[in-house]
Amino acid sequence: LRVREAIALVFARFAEMQSIRQVHLSLRAEQIMLPCVNHRRDEGPVLVWKMPVYNTIHHLLTNPIYAGAYAFGRTGSRTTIENGRKRIVRGFRKERADWDVLILDHHAGYLSWAEFERNLRLIADNANGMGMKARGALRKGELILAGLLRCGHCGRKLHVAYSGRDGNTGRYHCRGAMINHGAGPCISFGSLRVDQAVGAEVVRLLQPLGVEAALQAISTHSLNCDAKRRHVELSLEQARFEARRMQRQYDAVDPDNRLVAGELERRWNDALAAVSAIEYELEVAARQQPDAISDDERRNLMAMGADIAAAWEHPRATAATRKRILRAVLNEIVVRVEGDQIELLLHWQGGDHTALTVQKNKTRQHRWAARGEVTLAEAADLIGRSAMSVRRMIQDGILRARQHCKGAPWIIKRSDVEAIAAGGPAIPYAKRPPPPNPDQTVIKFQ
Repeated sequence: LRVREAIALVFARFAEMQSIRQVHLSLRAEQIMLPCVNHRRDEGPVLVWKMPVYNTIHHLLTNPIYAGAYAFGRTGSRTTIENGRKRIVRGFRKERADWDVLILDHHAGYLSWAEFERNLRLIADNANGMGMKARGALRKGELILAGLLRCGHCGRKLHVAYSGRDGNTGRYHCRGAMINHGAGPCISFGSLRVDQAVGAEVVRLLQPLGVEAALQAISTHSLNCDAKRRHVELSLEQARFEARRMQRQYDAVDPDNRLVAGELERRWNDALAAVSAIEYELEVAARQQPDAISDDERRNLMAMGADIAAAWEHPRATAATRKRILRAVLNEIVVRVEGDQIELLLHWQGGDHTALTVQKNKTRQHRWAARGEVTLAEAADLIGRSAMSVRRMIQDGILRARQHCKGAPWIIKRSDVEAIAAGGPAIPYAKRPPPPNPDQTVIKFQ
């Protein structure tokens, strides 16, 4: 029972996290051990419990035996001639079509064959640096369409670039032809409008499923709270069984056989120590277990389920959460730039397609123009001064301007700039550049 539930937990975690690495990190963080078989020369195969490693989880998720299928001939050998001698290389993986035997529904599995194939696609899709077909694993960053966009002009994947003082201004660009063939850049556009348009379309289509998602979130919270405790309880049950078995062996031995009695006593003490350690771990897990969802939290979840847009824009909805939602419903997005239009073709997982068009900012134009606002550089051109002079005017209170936060672009009213340019407040700054600093010296090179 403990073995079965530990293996089932791996598949449940992968269905939730969709990443082998994240499953590996979560199991190790919670100190959840997985079973493995050690082949010992004297005792034969022995079942032991160890902390999981990445390869163990990868093997569980990619072995068809756990999906109820019998497979034979998944690996093969290759024979080559090197220096006049035959060389055999064994263990290379073969394509599924080349397997010798594959019998589906051969025995009871932990998941269906369709779920197993879905897991394989997710694992292959998470591979980074594996060509243009794989979307790659989720990365850090605020751009939610990373890995989903494909250039409609050359067919290459679009990459992400961040700029700005705080690195929070994102753009999507296609530079594959320039890097590989020395050609010019293909397409490039800002992320803000495109991310908002795709997010709004996904929210619109997911709205009917909102209440169901809220109920699933409540159920998942309960399951996650019980998973760790259940694992420790099964570990404790097995440890107590081992302790009782050691006690029976100790009671059955002849007391005069001191060597055997001493060894059995040592094993019994070790088993009792293991029981005490697991009991303490169970107490710690009980203290750290989060509280059940309250009535208010349940009502808030149901309210967000009825209004997916509110859940999507919620402050605690991270970019990683939005990326996982997008990847669950979208296969990829083909994008073209035609003039000032960004044309998006959304390929959904079910095979449907949706076309979107997003207005692109023209060169030297931005969304502030519609609000009667100008940038710092545009204000400098209107006044006929340098950008540094305009910054000094802002600092001295001659020109009104504001920032959303430190480091953000200045927001300046066009009417205030035009008033100064038409002869309003006197400008105490000269048009010429600032004079040289007498404390600086000129370095002359030979």
